[in-house]
Amino acid sequence: MTRFNTRGTRTSVSSPVASTGETTRTHEGGTGYLRDTRSELFLLAVSHFVGTDTFYEKGGDRDDRYTQLVRTLAVTDPAWCAGFLRWLRGDANMRTASLVGAAEFVKGRLDAVRAGDLTPDARAENAAGGGWNRRVVGSVLQRADEPGELLAYWTSKYGRRIPKPVKRGIEDALGRLYTERSLLKYDTASKGFRFGDVIELVHPAPAAPWQGDLFEHAIDRRHHRDRPVPESLRLLRTRDEIAKWPVERRRAVLKRPDAAGFLQHAGMTWEALAGWLQGPMDAAAWEAVIPSMGYMALLRNLRNFDEAGVRDEVAETVARRLADPEQVARSRQLPMRFYSAYRAAPSLRWGHALEKALDTSLANIPVLPGRTLVLVDTSSSMEERFSRDGTLMRWDAAALFGIALGQRCANADVVSFSSARCSWGDAPGAKTKVFPLQRGESLLRAVGRWKDGGWFLGGGTDTALALREEFRGHDRVVIVTDEQAGHDHQEVTRSVPEPVPMYTWNLAGYRAGHAPSGSGQRHTFGGLTDQAFRMIPLLEAGRDARWPWEDASAA
Repeated sequence: MTRFNTRGTRTSVSSPVASTGETTRTHEGGTGYLRDTRSELFLLAVSHFVGTDTFYEKGGDRDDRYTQLVRTLAVTDPAWCAGFLRWLRGDANMRTASLVGAAEFVKGRLDAVRAGDLTPDARAENAAGGGWNRRVVGSVLQRADEPGELLAYWTSKYGRRIPKPVKRGIEDALGRLYTERSLLKYDTASKGFRFGDVIELVHPAPAAPWQGDLFEHAIDRRHHRDRPVPESLRLLRTRDEIAKWPVERRRAVLKRPDAAGFLQHAGMTWEALAGWLQGPMDAAAWEAVIPSMGYMALLRNLRNFDEAGVRDEVAETVARRLADPEQVARSRQLPMRFYSAYRAAPSLRWGHALEKALDTSLANIPVLPGRTLVLVDTSSSMEERFSRDGTLMRWDAAALFGIALGQRCANADVVSFSSARCSWGDAPGAKTKVFPLQRGESLLRAVGRWKDGGWFLGGGTDTALALREEFRGHDRVVIVTDEQAGHDHQEVTRSVPEPVPMYTWNLAGYRAGHAPSGSGQRHTFGGLTDQAFRMIPLLEAGRDARWPWEDASAA
């Protein structure tokens, strides 16, 4: 008789976010699992908007925790931390967190060297992979305004003395970042560190003769020297010339059949065009600049297009670009950007394109066989600002990802949960509310139905009770939550039979976890993209999941 190789037996697998076995207090007064340093940093960074308060943590406290974690790992595990920061700026598209992380990486290592605190293993690692500081700084600088941003952060926190590795890392990046177009777009008087300041600090070697002229011109601009633009900088010369035109002549450009080509040749962004015209951005202005606008700029301005009265045929070209899978992938926009754009745009002509773009951005969500229970935390701690303008809340993200997963499953029960007393239904003390999925419904419409139909419950968090009420022999459980509850740390994991996989998707990055993670059938992942969902079929196929920058087949 078979005793071990039964249907419920699964291969032992591991995932990267790992518990230590120790416990700590949650923000709600219960007990939760501590995670190792790498796991804590990962979950915090992928959900962290620097300087922003969350429900339980002030922005400054959260920044300090992030800083200390980066500094620790910069010393004890520089290879891992360097790979993480490069990925954070790249695939994860977390710009500010990666810039701050790079600065603190350098600071932590320099302080450790001065204090003689490097362990023998760290010294050996440092010798084998020397130049970590310089490489990390260069790896996170991907946009031309970021060298100045990093310098502004460093000087505001540590003074005007810039360490040599920071200078050299910036120097490595300037050759690919500083161009005529980037100077026109980012070298503005509103910046504390202008291009000329950065160049004078790091003394980069130009990659070509024209770039040497560009560096000199940027310094002249910074010091308000009235010198002619070098002949090699044709784009800048064109802009210098048209800046002298009277307003009437500028507006007349919009009536020319080659208006779009002219503006593109002049390196005119939509922000620059608004200032150059010295008047309103009407339909003619938008239609002239739309062909040269980048993907994110289009996404941000859909409402402006509608309000200006952009023609339908032009709007159709915008919609095609927004829906193009290749452009979606290249843009690296977070899925919530598409939902936010959908909420902001007043007309219906963008809906289908945004739905297709959102679907593309969620392409990593697998089709899961069997029955899946998806629990979406909509307690009051999830009702916090998720976007800087306050239009999206953390539970908007939870609902979007939870419903998206439910729509991809062969059979899913998607449930909103909290510990609030609710006024709907026949059971006012119920803690859960099932969301009925509708076959063929668009994700954007489904999230709107969730929002308008009362599935944001508020109140406290009782994950264990929600599991006991809703688990009915499912093949797996996925919980989208901030993990902060008032119960004992063992309650959540014991509410689901041990052989059943339980996946926690952490959307807030708090320190305490509500369940163990990293082995057996309990795993945690995080982030604001769909990459984490790729873990589920890997783990269920008996394959270990790794950090996303270590293995392209895992998340």
